[in-house]
Amino acid sequence: MNYQQTIEYLYSRLPMFSKVGASALKNDLLNIRLLCGVLGHPESRFPTVHIAGTNGKGSTSHMLSAIFQSAGYKTGLYTSPHLHDFRERIRINGDMIPEERVVSFTGRIHQHIETIEPSFFEVTVAMAFEWFAEEEVDIAIIETGLGGRLDSTNIISPLLSIITNISLDHTLILGDTPELIAREKAGIIKPDTPVVISETQQGPEMVFRETADLHNAPILFADQHYRITHSHPGPEILTVTVAAANHTSGKDTLATTYQLDLPGHYQEKNLLGVLAGVNILRQEGYQLTDEAIQKGLSNVKRLTGLGGRWEVINQHPYTVLDVGHNEAGIRAILEQLKLVSFEKLHIVTGFVKDKDVPAALRLLPPNATYYFTRAQIPRALDETELLAMARQEGLQGTSFKDVPSAFDAAKKAAGENDMILVCGSCFIVGDMPQG
Repeated sequence: MNYQQTIEYLYSRLPMFSKVGASALKNDLLNIRLLCGVLGHPESRFPTVHIAGTNGKGSTSHMLSAIFQSAGYKTGLYTSPHLHDFRERIRINGDMIPEERVVSFTGRIHQHIETIEPSFFEVTVAMAFEWFAEEEVDIAIIETGLGGRLDSTNIISPLLSIITNISLDHTLILGDTPELIAREKAGIIKPDTPVVISETQQGPEMVFRETADLHNAPILFADQHYRITHSHPGPEILTVTVAAANHTSGKDTLATTYQLDLPGHYQEKNLLGVLAGVNILRQEGYQLTDEAIQKGLSNVKRLTGLGGRWEVINQHPYTVLDVGHNEAGIRAILEQLKLVSFEKLHIVTGFVKDKDVPAALRLLPPNATYYFTRAQIPRALDETELLAMARQEGLQGTSFKDVPSAFDAAKKAAGENDMILVCGSCFIVGDMPQG
């Protein structure tokens, strides 16, 4: 098989959560253990940082990777889902896994795919682990897919675990309260292994403390250790000044200012988790200098290829892509919108069927013009059904059969001083025309 045939085989042969939903998930770690056993357990041959959370885990993973790269370390990065190219999921020093590597790996384990019957996600995790091991990375940043406890990535023994935040998402799978979801995410906390919690939340805090105590894992809540003394979001740069939480000097002489090329206001919380994690990893012997931290945070997109996090693709009209898709993600987008000046707002959006779509629609601004559409996956909510639901919530707009046609309509309608926002799911952003 060539690369395109290989990708089509993986997409068609293996159950994908992004396409079919919960039926693609396994309720144990047996398959990934069997796959990695066949490969000689590559997951045990390189150091890792494990990252979970409802929102922000992707940004956190990319920030950490950029810092390690800037410090001169050969850095593996595993994230999901991808936006445009399958290979975005698996990178070393920002470079995607080669096409020929995807082809050869799939060919070598083809028989095991037929007998073990793994999911798409399990195969991609095994592929990443083997490549990282054979390339002898100095460290790999591993983002969970969904949850934590039963996530296929949860066979690693990391140097550090990071949990970004908890909000209601995938409630039919993970639970319908913050505490139940926190218990699933807390599954990445390992015995005698430090864990950083980026954001203190009352219910989840107790769950994380109990789990950490059970495993004798040192736990640190980043926002109790650091505080933000100043923040200035710009169109493409977020400037944040951070000081120790117990530092009260009026001059803040111990504070440090960072410039992030991820301008979303919501990145502040992720930054605190990253900084707390960096300090722990320094104690593990990694030479992560202040200069490397500054350089990494200023060049996350360039170094790691991250997209879709308040990604500005045009200035006139001001056009932004953001993968925020659940209630917390949309609230973060709305906070960021307050910082932008525009005449009219045009929103291209679509959702998947298993989200609480009415709750999301109720959050969206009623004075925007909407272009309702659908991503080209089976889980996508039909655009005409979405339009009907939106009208019930007082939103006005038109439906379009796909993202390119919806975006084209928004561009034609938008004035030079207007804003176009593309959001609703990572699949909507992924279907955006490139170039």
